[in-house]
Amino acid sequence: MAGRWIETWEPEDETFWREKGERVARRNLWFSVLSEHIGFSIWTLWSVMVLFMGPEYGIDPAGKFFLISTATLVGALVRVPYTFAVARFGGRNWTIFSAVSLLVPTLAAFWVMEPGTSYATFVAVAALTGIGGGNFASSMTNINAFFPLRKKGWALGLNAGGGNIGVPVVQLVGLLVIGTLGASHPRIVLGVYIPLIVLAGACAALYMDNLRPVKNDTGAALEAVRDPHTWIMATLYIGTFGSFIGYSFAFGLVLQTQFGRTPLQAASLTFVGPLLGSLIRPVGGRLADRYGGARITLATFAAMAAATGVVIQASGNASLPVFLTGFTALFVLTGLGNGSTYKMIPGIFHAKALARGLDAETAAAHGRRLSGAAMGLIGAVGALGGLAINLAFRQSFQATGTGTAAFWSFLAFYGVCFTLTWAVYLRRPAPVTARAQLGYAEV
Repeated sequence: MAGRWIETWEPEDETFWREKGERVARRNLWFSVLSEHIGFSIWTLWSVMVLFMGPEYGIDPAGKFFLISTATLVGALVRVPYTFAVARFGGRNWTIFSAVSLLVPTLAAFWVMEPGTSYATFVAVAALTGIGGGNFASSMTNINAFFPLRKKGWALGLNAGGGNIGVPVVQLVGLLVIGTLGASHPRIVLGVYIPLIVLAGACAALYMDNLRPVKNDTGAALEAVRDPHTWIMATLYIGTFGSFIGYSFAFGLVLQTQFGRTPLQAASLTFVGPLLGSLIRPVGGRLADRYGGARITLATFAAMAAATGVVIQASGNASLPVFLTGFTALFVLTGLGNGSTYKMIPGIFHAKALARGLDAETAAAHGRRLSGAAMGLIGAVGALGGLAINLAFRQSFQATGTGTAAFWSFLAFYGVCFTLTWAVYLRRPAPVTARAQLGYAEV
């Protein structure tokens, strides 16, 4: 099975898809989800590790926010090279490598996770966990190539949602350890993941494939960078995925710092929002397939603004039940928006190709080419939104002792995203490209 390559891949051909393509694509999807799932767990590992870091570690809340911000930053930056690695090395080959490489930050954290370790060492190890964030970009680029346009919303939503579930799962593992053994055994969490990493790498080697037709295209990358829709979608993805990953990292710390929750109390609440947001992401993709990604994205940002208003009120009144309700709603909405925005990306580039007069087959190939190049950049910029959220919380808590000021800034940004979605993709008539040219049902 070593070096397994598929020489011809034509997912838009319905006969090919029915007789061979769908079976192979689904098999690659399931094992891509497994690897990406573990990657997300390692990337967000420090959202759990900071709950184990009591007074004996000598690190204040601002220092803990900086630790999780470091992991977020590295995870965002490595998404760009991970995107291009799929074409350079093959989707199967890169999945094996990216999965097994997660042993490095996991073993490093296992080695240093004890009182007395220097803060600089913790920062360095937190940075290493950022490589788990890159698995998302390579996985999405790989799966994007396997599926036809009409199935991309579902496939990409399922792939990303299954990966995102790695966030609440690692938090549940942390809760189980804290609930049964107390907050002095962080190494047990790390020990759970070492064999799982090996399993993910082995499954990729045994059951995944490389696609020979997928090649790095410098011209496509440059064209995607120059296309304004790449940056518009990156901005929208900051609002959806940036919010999801930023809140996932910060939620437990916010509960401890603002509401005085113990590690066990925080851990028992932290996982719920990321779990719901992950599970609903494929639903966002499915709704986008049916009703149009722009419609679902617009409604999502309106609802996110309303939920943020609830959180602001609860934060000001120190009402934990209302705060939890609003924050959980935000997680669910980010999941919906994650699915709908990623569905929009291939639809936009495909529709623009049709508007240029290309025939259906050529337009589909052109759309795959540009959307694959754009996804890595959009995913990286979106993840930087998570960094911005953690830094905003850090500054807000340092200045006022609460996260209220940070939430006001998030509310303003969701308003910007709502306006941008409407103005570019839904306004009648849409500027620059007409709604009909964008293939509204696909965008």
